[in-house]
Amino acid sequence: MTIASPETDQTDTGRFARCSCGGLSLHLSGEPRRIYGCACMECQRATGSVFAYRAIFADEAVRGIVGEARSWRRISDLGRWIDQHFCPACGTLLYMSAEALPGAISVSMGCFVERDSPPPVAIHNLHRAAQWLELEAFAPAP
Repeated sequence: MTIASPETDQTDTGRFARCSCGGLSLHLSGEPRRIYGCACMECQRATGSVFAYRAIFADEAVRGIVGEARSWRRISDLGRWIDQHFCPACGTLLYMSAEALPGAISVSMGCFVERDSPPPVAIHNLHRAAQWLELEAFAPAP
């Protein structure tokens, strides 16, 4: 997908993610550092599913954010803050920033316009996953 980059007013290519209503969008360049899933209870609540599926990008990869985002802060099981950024109109959780990920954001994979997403390299908190969910191949190394 090609869009105008807000930083340069030049045409730029890259990855594009947006919320359900299209009111909030994110333009990224380059490849993600890591693609992961998480089955912790907070990720299950945030997504309304049995696990979250996200990609980590360096802050420098963010080419532009268009639209209004709201955020709320939650505290992880380890006591660290996580800010979840979402569209105030439709509620889509588009991306997160976290104390444990300085200089990076975590983008919800289901929000990408491009449908060429690879599988996660790991799924964290598998002990919290639904029992019928067979994802042991994606368990992080000890």
